[in-house]
Amino acid sequence: MILEVAILDVKSDLTEDFESAFKVASEIIASMSGYISHELQRCLETKNRYILLVRWQKLEDHTIGFRQSPQYQEWRSLLHHFYDPFPTVEHYESILLL
Repeated sequence: MILEVAILDVKSDLTEDFESAFKVASEIIASMSGYISHELQRCLETKNRYILLVRWQKLEDHTIGFRQSPQYQEWRSLLHHFYDPFPTVEHYESILLL
C-alpha cells in the first residue's frame, strides 16, 4: 500500500466552496482502479490548510492510472483553482506497523 500525502493551502475566502467541490471530487477518485481509501482533514491552527491522505494499492495507480486519466482532468477542474500555492504531493510506504 502507498500513502499519497498532499498539504493543501486553500485561498482563505474559498474554503467552503472547496469543501463542497471536494465532496464531488471524492466520488471521482474513489472510482479509480487501485484506490483503497482517502481522507481530508482541516488544520486547527491554520483554518485554510488541509491534508489529503489517499491510499493506493501501488504507486502507479496514482501516478499513471489516475494522473493520466480523463477523470483526473475533471478532478483538476473541480479543485486546482482553490490552491495557493499549488500543493506538493509525496508518496510514502510503511516500514513499521504497530
